[in-house]
Amino acid sequence: MRGVPKGNRPVILTYHDIGLNHKSCFNTLFNYEDMQEITQHFAVVHVDAPGQQEGAPPFPSGYQYPTMDELAEMLPSVMTQLNVIGIGVGAGAYILTRFALNNPTLVEGLVLINIDPCAEGWIDWAASKLSGWTSNLVDIVMAHHFSTDELTENQELIQTYRLHIAQDINQDNLALFCGSYQYRRDLEIERPIVGLNEDTVNTLTCPALLVVGDTSPAVEAVVECNSRLNPTKTTLLKMADCGGLPQVVQPGKLAEAFKYFVQGMGYSLQIFMVIHLQRRKTTTNILSDYVDFQCTNQRLIHGWMKS
Repeated sequence: MRGVPKGNRPVILTYHDIGLNHKSCFNTLFNYEDMQEITQHFAVVHVDAPGQQEGAPPFPSGYQYPTMDELAEMLPSVMTQLNVIGIGVGAGAYILTRFALNNPTLVEGLVLINIDPCAEGWIDWAASKLSGWTSNLVDIVMAHHFSTDELTENQELIQTYRLHIAQDINQDNLALFCGSYQYRRDLEIERPIVGLNEDTVNTLTCPALLVVGDTSPAVEAVVECNSRLNPTKTTLLKMADCGGLPQVVQPGKLAEAFKYFVQGMGYSLQIFMVIHLQRRKTTTNILSDYVDFQCTNQRLIHGWMKS
C-alpha cells in the first residue's frame, strides 16, 4: 500500500493486464506529477496477479492457476474492509469488474481500460492463428496490447515492452495467467431499462469510466461493454492519438480524466480547485484539448463536492 487511508475516503486499487505487473502497467501513470497530486488524497494499493511480479519463481508442476473469478474473490481479503476506486487494464479490468459485481458495496467507482466483457476474445483468435502456445506467447501478448500500426511505428515503446514481457516475467507463470484469461466467463452484464429492471438486472451499480485509445485493439470490446452498462453511471472515454496502453502513452490525459471522475463522485481535491493559469484554459477546454471523448454521464465534469 502506498500512503495511508484518508478518513472515510476509498482506497485506489489497481490491477494490471497480462504480460505486465503493477510496475510496468502503472508506474508511468502514478509517477506523473498530476496523478501524484491526486493520490495525496487517497491511499493506493497495487495488486499483482500470482506469479507475475519480476523475478517470480515458477509454480510447481501441476499447479492449478486461479480462474478469473477466483482472482476476483481473492480481493476482499486484500482490502480488509476498505472501500475502493478500482483502476484496471485488460485482464485486470475484467477482474475488478467481477469483484464489483460480487461486492457492490465495496466498490465506489471503476476506471476500466481496455475492458472486454465477453467470454471469447483476442486469445481465442490468436491461438487459432499461431502454432506453439509457449513459443509464440510474447507475440500473442504484444498483439493484445498493441495495434498493427503501433507494432511497426512506435519502435522504442514496442522494444521496451517486448523485452519486459520476454525477460522480466516468468514465461511459465505468464502462460498460466494468459490461460486463465483465455477461459474467462462472459461477465453477463446488461444495460438496465429505466422503470423496468433497474433493481434486478446484473450490471455495475457504481460509476464507471471506460477508457480506450482510438487505435487500440480493444476498441470494439470497450464499446460493447459500454453498451451493456447503465448510461447514467457510465462514461466512455476514447483517447485521440493513443493506442493500447493509454496509461503509459498518455498519462497526463488519463490523470486529468481521473481527476474529474473522482470529483464527479463527490470527492473534492482542493489542490486542483486552483486552475493552472499557465494553461489559460477553462475546465471544459482542458478536457477538450486533452481527450477526444464521448460523455454519456456529465457527472464527470459537473460533480458535486464533499470533503
